[in-house]
Amino acid sequence: MAWTTPRLDPERSRRRLQLLAELAGARTVRQRERPQRARTERLRQLIAARKQIVG
Repeated sequence: MAWTTPRLDPERSRRRLQLLAELAGARTVRQRERPQRARTERLRQLIAARKQIVG
């Protein structure tokens, strides 16, 4: 007797695929925002350093 995996409920499969697609979308948004966040942080540091120099 061969061991077989039970078939997933079609609705459950659809929800799983939808969740995976949403996670992938969220991941791409986060990757796009990171460079902007890094630039913003760098600018804040430069502005703070300039204020210290200027007094």
